[in-house]
Amino acid sequence: MTTRSMSRIFKPKAQFNLSASTSISPIPSNPKIALADPNWRRAMTDFVYTIGFRHSKSDHSLFIYHRGKDIAYLLLYVDDIILATSSDHLRGQLMAKMACEFAMKDLGPLSSFLGISVNRSTNGLFIDQSTYARDIIQRAGMTSCNPVATPVDTQGKQSATLGNLYPDPTYYRSLAGALQYLTFTRPDISYAVQHICLHMHSPHDSHMLVLKRIIRYIKETLSLGLFISKSSSHALVSYTDADWAS
Repeated sequence: MTTRSMSRIFKPKAQFNLSASTSISPIPSNPKIALADPNWRRAMTDFVYTIGFRHSKSDHSLFIYHRGKDIAYLLLYVDDIILATSSDHLRGQLMAKMACEFAMKDLGPLSSFLGISVNRSTNGLFIDQSTYARDIIQRAGMTSCNPVATPVDTQGKQSATLGNLYPDPTYYRSLAGALQYLTFTRPDISYAVQHICLHMHSPHDSHMLVLKRIIRYIKETLSLGLFISKSSSHALVSYTDADWAS
């Protein structure tokens, strides 16, 4: 597993620019501009297709390479890449091909990606977003808040119109969106975050109190994350709580 990070975003070569126009897109000044430009978004996509990768049907950022016993997964976000391969030899081959076309830097074994930290052990991987969670707490101005043991008040009931409208709905949406991204490694807050997101169009003071309770819970549980254990089985195993099925 490896990552790639470029010091800046370089122009794609002409043969991989599928724009009908003959003009060349200017070098984007930041990742947001790069994502908005179809020429830039297609540059890497078009190239990895030529070396055998294909798009995943479930994730537009994921590319899959499968030839015989050789398997590789490439996750791309603007100028950052995670490359996981079935062998070191395959990884070296693919990286050499991509390095011929794009300026790349091998950062070694995966340690962090888009705010997600990865810690290895002999038993598997532990992924968490504790640094990102601390940033949410700071953005909310709750570094000195009292932590709680649960993300929701089991005795309370939410209403779509209870109380006054929250005076800064943009701020509410910003925090709710940040909490949504945190659920990637914190499924324990998924239910609570889902409910505050239902009121993003018109948040009230009561909804902000519920959001702040989630943040208080996060402060209490900053060390939580997901552990991915090693296994020799290739079977996909899932679990569900049938008592709460709808």
